[in-house]
Amino acid sequence: MASLEELRAERIKKLESLTALGIDAYPTTSARTHEVAMALEQFDSLSEGGEAIVVAGRVMGSRGQGALIFADLYDGTGKIQIVIKTPESPDEARVFFEQYVDAGDFVEVSGVLFATKTGQKSIMVERISMLSKSLRPLPDKYHGIQDEELRMRLRYLDMLVDPELRSMFERKAKFWQVTRRFLAEKNFLEVETPTLELTTGGAEARPFATHHNDYDLDVFMRISVGELWQKRLMAAGFPRTFEIGRVYRNEGSSPEHVQEFTNCEFYMAYADYEEGMKLAQDLYRTIATEVFGTTTFTTRGHTFNLADEWQKIDYREEVLRQIGVDIASASDDEIKSKLGELKVKYEGANRERLIDTLWKYCRKNISGPALLINHPLLVAPLAKKNADGVTAQIFQPILAGSEIGKGYSELNDPLDQRKRFEIQQALLSGGDEEAMMADWDFVEMLEHGMPPTCGFGFGERLFAFLSDKPIREVQMFPLVRPKKD
Repeated sequence: MASLEELRAERIKKLESLTALGIDAYPTTSARTHEVAMALEQFDSLSEGGEAIVVAGRVMGSRGQGALIFADLYDGTGKIQIVIKTPESPDEARVFFEQYVDAGDFVEVSGVLFATKTGQKSIMVERISMLSKSLRPLPDKYHGIQDEELRMRLRYLDMLVDPELRSMFERKAKFWQVTRRFLAEKNFLEVETPTLELTTGGAEARPFATHHNDYDLDVFMRISVGELWQKRLMAAGFPRTFEIGRVYRNEGSSPEHVQEFTNCEFYMAYADYEEGMKLAQDLYRTIATEVFGTTTFTTRGHTFNLADEWQKIDYREEVLRQIGVDIASASDDEIKSKLGELKVKYEGANRERLIDTLWKYCRKNISGPALLINHPLLVAPLAKKNADGVTAQIFQPILAGSEIGKGYSELNDPLDQRKRFEIQQALLSGGDEEAMMADWDFVEMLEHGMPPTCGFGFGERLFAFLSDKPIREVQMFPLVRPKKD
């Protein structure tokens, strides 16, 4: 079997031969008259008319030789069989194909549509020309690319030879289209907010840092989809806003976590988290029905139906029920002891991280659909308090043992917000890199006044869960390490 370099050298020879004949192997334009999908859709009328059409695409493979050659041509809209047959096809077309065309090449084909004896829709080649000569072979269409890291690096080939992977990304595009339409129909205004910030707000995560040369400022790439900016828009008089965009978190990787991903956040004035829960459930059910055609899913060993009633789960009560720890009264040492007993690793020893780690252990046992409520105020620096003064008006959809979104009644008391930022600032100073940075300009905005507001955010993790895929798998071009020399 020839090596990759031998195959590449052979293709370069073919390219040089084309050049010697004065044939441009990379022409600027194509004379294509029909996309493959269009030709197949109009097959009956076009084949009956007997008029030649021109299609173009990538040769995915060929079989036969001499008087009868078959090849599959794919242009992104569909695949059609092209046939070179003596005497129907000119000798020039057959010779050109045999001498210069390989699987992977982009070619232009002129001919008449017809059906083979087995009924396969095809085009009888009258003329063929090169549009782009490929110098490397395609992966085996039956086995694809087996090495995981190579598959991610050569993602364009992975998508080319795997129709289901292409379909998944088409569904993902629809996922965001449905989200955008759903919110627009409910009178949300789509906005754009900064991706470079002096302080990162709206989430607790370690940010990526960079430098703004013109202003000579150290800045951060955002970790939320403009949460503090969209709340400024509430103060500006916009009643409902949303944004779909990229966020960046300099954290570890897992089936649920990557460092760059797409999220959506929406904010609505004069609403609280109870109204947000209803809207989020409606949105999730709409996405499931319109994108996946079902509301029942099995993922990560859990089965759930989004059409069911969503159980409300109390944060403190659930931890107490599952592992017997009352987070309201247990000391830090008692929580650490329980985590040790459960063999759960944790980072950071402050109370916020300890409580959050306990909850994350418990949540994996919940299939959902459920709504987690009554979070401890300590883990909710931007949410309003409940009447008890120790829990927050937060809700999180729980699906398949994970949190798939987060919303809350937004804190609009500037004095309370200042105190909570001071607590987060102390956590940062104490070495907690995921604590929230204080944004004093945001506090100033609150002092001017912001209406009661509900905000909610979710992202492509929801798509990954509904697809039962690791989140990296549902990204077209995830970050990969550079190739080693």
